[in-house]
Amino acid sequence: MMEAPAIWRGLLFFGMVSKRGEKTQMLDNVTIISVAFQSGAVLPQMLGSIPPETPVVIVNNSQADADQIATMAQGFGAQLVQNSQNTGFGAGCNIGAQLAQTDYLLFLNPDASLAPDALGALMEAAERHASASAFNPVIRGPSGKARLRRRSLNKTSWFTQRSDLPEDDCDVSGLSGAALFVRRSDFEAVGGFDPDIFLYHEDEDLCFRLRQSCGPLMFVRKAEVHHIGGASTPASLDTVAFKAWHMGRSGAYVARKNGKAGGYRGALARAMLQLASPLCWISRRKRVKQYAILRGVLSAAKDGGRGFKDTPWQE
Repeated sequence: MMEAPAIWRGLLFFGMVSKRGEKTQMLDNVTIISVAFQSGAVLPQMLGSIPPETPVVIVNNSQADADQIATMAQGFGAQLVQNSQNTGFGAGCNIGAQLAQTDYLLFLNPDASLAPDALGALMEAAERHASASAFNPVIRGPSGKARLRRRSLNKTSWFTQRSDLPEDDCDVSGLSGAALFVRRSDFEAVGGFDPDIFLYHEDEDLCFRLRQSCGPLMFVRKAEVHHIGGASTPASLDTVAFKAWHMGRSGAYVARKNGKAGGYRGALARAMLQLASPLCWISRRKRVKQYAILRGVLSAAKDGGRGFKDTPWQE
């Protein structure tokens, strides 16, 4: 006859296996999608933070490091889509989402990494908030402060860069695309990311449509992601100008598309005010960025701001 302590150890082991099996079943029901562009320096940390049972799709928009990213993807067991040209962030996310077979999607920046149990907390939140369409974890920058969207098309001004985070989950007006957890059925119902937005504001546009058509957007207090921010692509002045140009174009396009008051005029006024700031004339980097944003807004006023367009930036 088995001794009592041995019986209890057996029952405990069985319980641990059962619980681990349930958790594994949850974690393999979400696909992580990451759009890379010359992101070889940061991808290993992101991939290393993902549970081994969770499917991963990397969409590489850069051809310069195709072999390097292919080696990384193979080493971590991730599925790779190598694009022949830079499709932009939103279109890249859509390509990755088309390969997913899971009920949930997590769009994760290459320079972000999951804290332990972050995926489990997001999955549990999705079960608790059955009517919600999309979710954000706490997204912490290098300093440890939380980065939360300050403005959205749904509402202007909510908390950002605060240490006094809500103690519990709560409904919010917008979500960050750095770590965007969404029900695949809702993502598909609204048509995914707008492919006419090449870079920036695509998460704002998607969340506006999700909230309007599918359900609330939720902040999940117990899930955390670490995000370096701005490290997905090496930052030269040309890169700063390129990104800022599309930030201006996309901001004007999204505002007008979704009927935001002011539309182009508001985007133009903000760009001009920022360029007039004394900081722009002290910092060459800020000057380059704000001038490119202004040029991007002006470009959108001419052609509507849809899709990729070559940057005409000259300092």
